[in-house]
Amino acid sequence: MTDHHLNYVGGVWTDGLPPPIEVEDPATGQVFATIARAGPADIDQAVAAARACHLSGALTAMRPVERGRMVRRIGDELAARLDQVAAVLSRETGKPKVEARIEVEGAVRYFEYYGNQAETLEGRSIPLGDGYYDFTVLEPYGVSAQIIPWNYPVEMTARSLSAALTAGNACVVKTPELTPLSSLFIAEAVQAAGLPAGAVSILCGYGHEAGAALSSHPDVDQIVFTGSVETGTAIMTAAAKTVIPTVMELGGKSAAIAYPDADLAALDESVRWGIYFNAGQVCSAMSRLIVHRSIHDEVVDRARTLAQSLRVGAPDEDADMGPMISEKQRERAEGLCRQAQQEGASLVTGGHRLNHPGWFLEPTVFANVAPEMTIAQTEVFGPVLSVFSFEDEAEAIRIANATDYGLVAGVFTRDLDRAMAAARHLKAGQIFVNEWYAGGVETPFGGYGKSGFGREKGREALWNYLQTKNIAIRTGR
Repeated sequence: MTDHHLNYVGGVWTDGLPPPIEVEDPATGQVFATIARAGPADIDQAVAAARACHLSGALTAMRPVERGRMVRRIGDELAARLDQVAAVLSRETGKPKVEARIEVEGAVRYFEYYGNQAETLEGRSIPLGDGYYDFTVLEPYGVSAQIIPWNYPVEMTARSLSAALTAGNACVVKTPELTPLSSLFIAEAVQAAGLPAGAVSILCGYGHEAGAALSSHPDVDQIVFTGSVETGTAIMTAAAKTVIPTVMELGGKSAAIAYPDADLAALDESVRWGIYFNAGQVCSAMSRLIVHRSIHDEVVDRARTLAQSLRVGAPDEDADMGPMISEKQRERAEGLCRQAQQEGASLVTGGHRLNHPGWFLEPTVFANVAPEMTIAQTEVFGPVLSVFSFEDEAEAIRIANATDYGLVAGVFTRDLDRAMAAARHLKAGQIFVNEWYAGGVETPFGGYGKSGFGREKGREALWNYLQTKNIAIRTGR
């Protein structure tokens, strides 16, 4: 027997189309729950409820301090059930328990951070000389459509939802079909926090049904998407037909440069979290490590030792690294590992599935990787580290920038001048120095090139959800 879960549409829990979506435990490959399958009619209902909420002024007429408190209450409700949410998240994603808790804590932090920003969203006065009074006001778009990825379902829902609500938008959230259950706790938190009906709908559906209907809906005013380049391109194409603005956080093939004076212990820690956290299923993962030839062999040896030390298993086994999300994802990553060896990369460790149920891949390290290899250009989205060697700083920058992506990059050196010089030349939206994933909710995040556009996190994310209106008055004097 499996539990069946409903969607939250316009303040009401509703069922969907038959058959429901099956939710699989990636640590066993077994179905353990089902969820209502939203179709175009459900999307219509959710968008209509959001449109009605927006037009009613229920959010926009609210004093900003009250709207901010409302957003913070969602986080408080989520925090009160942290262990329960983390347990469900761990089950549906395969994340180790500690990683699931980190994600839920991150989600709570988004509601806290953006809720506290509500009172700071101000326009400005523009001097035009005698006889004119000119000023700007900030207004929400109206209905924000948000399509969430499967790798961080709770945190990514919180990231866009908290900022959008703070700005006064009503939101329709399409959860990922692979990991939809933990996001329902946010719907329950929304309900408990007392948001107006229609302010938030959270529903699950397949991309070609619910996702396509949402991204092309004529009553949606703005779209936020996190996911693959291919899906993002399809959403942008649909949105262009109705001239809907989009925010795209897409893939990455991010590189870290380790100079001869790098702190290797700090580098080890960053490799641990940079590529093996969430089984490498992170858009900003440290998938490429570019190492000066003088320390190359030592770094490869340390990476091997690290990878082989990680306990891989199910969350209830207190593992260091869990499974990949699905058989399809595991097959793709393993296939890229085989192709890397065929193209001449040296397999240092890993590269193969584990011989037991579930979608596990060994923590993997490749050396002797060349920039033109498929493994150097393609986002694996798995626990696979590629190590390169460089002679001089110009070569390191060339290798780092030699992909279509530009999400994040890293520099490991004790020389601050060298770090700043590298940061100026690296083609990425965020640069980490001496710690991968340095920063936090407060720091803007987004990419260059095929990694997308727009910024999530930080104050910059709020501008995704606001329009500037200018009002110019001739005073007659």
